[in-house]
Amino acid sequence: MTPLPQGARPFAGFARHVRRFGFSVAGEQAIAFMQGVALLGPRSMEDIRQAALATLGPSADRMVEFDALFRGYFYGEATVTADARGDEDTEVKDDSGVEQQGDGRDLRQEEGGETASALERLGQRAFLADRETLGQFRRVLPSALPQRRSLRSVRTNSRGTPDLRRALRTIVRADGDVPAPPLRRRPTVARRLLILIDISGSMKLHTGDYLKLAHAAVQATDRVEVFTLGTRLTRITRALRRGDADAALGRTAALVEDWDGGTRIGPTLLAFLSVPRFAAFARGAAVLLLSDGLERGDHAEMETAIRRLGARAHRLTLATPLAGDPRFSPQTAALKAILPWLDDLVDGSSLPRLADFVLTLARPAPPAASLWRSNS
Repeated sequence: MTPLPQGARPFAGFARHVRRFGFSVAGEQAIAFMQGVALLGPRSMEDIRQAALATLGPSADRMVEFDALFRGYFYGEATVTADARGDEDTEVKDDSGVEQQGDGRDLRQEEGGETASALERLGQRAFLADRETLGQFRRVLPSALPQRRSLRSVRTNSRGTPDLRRALRTIVRADGDVPAPPLRRRPTVARRLLILIDISGSMKLHTGDYLKLAHAAVQATDRVEVFTLGTRLTRITRALRRGDADAALGRTAALVEDWDGGTRIGPTLLAFLSVPRFAAFARGAAVLLLSDGLERGDHAEMETAIRRLGARAHRLTLATPLAGDPRFSPQTAALKAILPWLDDLVDGSSLPRLADFVLTLARPAPPAASLWRSNS
């Protein structure tokens, strides 16, 4: 590859510099920036700044930060505080305060993921709990979850199998006299519900409703675990255990640091599976992934993560708001790749439809041929 001319290297370096602080700068933009500088002369540093603004395109709410980075890079001034991890390891954050590093990888652009971004952009967000209640959902959910036979047995007086170990102990204590053989049985218990919420910028219109649903689920039963997926992975179950919805969502808003940022579905799911305690939550569980599935980058990581997640789960569902459109069908390479590993692909565009679907998880999954149709 032909090396850059000596005079162009500072401008290419500036594009890399702002990218490390979470600004979305494609290779074409960096080239356009250097061409703009060449076109303008430049006659002053203001010309370079204007070329940077025109080609690198910082958003209006980050102009102050962009200018500070420009002055810091070209003038040597102290730069603003920002997260310079860029596209490095995906951060894993437990709501107990423990932070870990998962497996993060560089992502490349993928056709069909135009509204998704692989770059990390940190931000805080506030939620006001809706006044409409999810009381019916909370009352029905404990009995609506899929059931399984417990691995542990309990004593029973009827309709069980002989408890030979207990019978032998009784025989020893009673000198061979056992008036009635003790019995045991394995009771049925509810499977765990694992909710994974995509909080990237392309999902910002729906994350509020998803969090309300997650809060209601956590309040209804202790068989629920909730995580957010963005550029980071954050466990928010403990924050949602607060009974007051406003307080719970406020605590969640403060805990999660990557609201409305980029999209790293594959790397964050792989980070989830790389933590044994988290991966155990998915084993035998009903897993509900709330995401539009728009992964920017190589979808191989997303496909690998979904395949591994599906192998652990009792049932794996993708609820996407895109399915609210009657004309919806999986068109992106990522959605087409993960379709074989899903049990359900349903409408996640409205809270009532999503709640109704969750309450049907104990029923058999529909035929695979209907996965691209929205849930009605």
